[in-house]
Amino acid sequence: MKSIIIASTSTLHGGNYLEYLLPVLETHFKNRKNVIFIPYARPGGISHDEYTKKAAEAFDSININLRGLHEFENPEEAIQNAEGFFTGGGNTFLLVTQLYKHKIMQALAEKVKSGTPYLGTSAGSNICGLSMQTTNDMPIIYPPSFQTLGLISFNLNPHYLDPDTNSQHMGETRETRIKEFHAFNSIPVLGLREGSWLEVKGEKITLKGNLKARLFKQNETPVELESESDLSNLK
Repeated sequence: MKSIIIASTSTLHGGNYLEYLLPVLETHFKNRKNVIFIPYARPGGISHDEYTKKAAEAFDSININLRGLHEFENPEEAIQNAEGFFTGGGNTFLLVTQLYKHKIMQALAEKVKSGTPYLGTSAGSNICGLSMQTTNDMPIIYPPSFQTLGLISFNLNPHYLDPDTNSQHMGETRETRIKEFHAFNSIPVLGLREGSWLEVKGEKITLKGNLKARLFKQNETPVELESESDLSNLK
């Protein structure tokens, strides 16, 4: 049975890394000893070792040992032997490129679909959808494919921001960008605001957190979804 947490962000304003999610994660990864961190989304400024250390310190506070996937000589074998996964944020184009480069996109998808607990934040959440095409990130590198893990039957837009009515910015809003996606694609898109996440248990998908999420469908008016909304039939 699938067991997945898909979070908009790792860190809320004024909080520590993963702090707001730790009570959820303690249950999510209960009795899991070999949890692997996938640090591939970071393009620079912080090494894989440093990024893994940051994530490991948060997991250590709930008595879970975390190791970086980059530490293993055979990434695919490490995926097969893992008891849990956490994919952190960064740049989704880089993350997807690295997953294909190491030939583990399919292996990771199959492992999670078979019931191994997964946590994604930001870029790590983007890859849970059918494709990465609704990311906010710049295309700093060209991945072999936009197709991602397909753990849910729709796409995500983490860090979703509403238009600021007091701003003088005249450029495109996040909603405009998603509507541009829907000019050529029919996949629904869920805009996840900071502090919101999806809980996937088997085939049941539930919106969690204190904020609403914004749902976009092709040729339809966007709608606001309350926390605890059931998205199991969204496709």
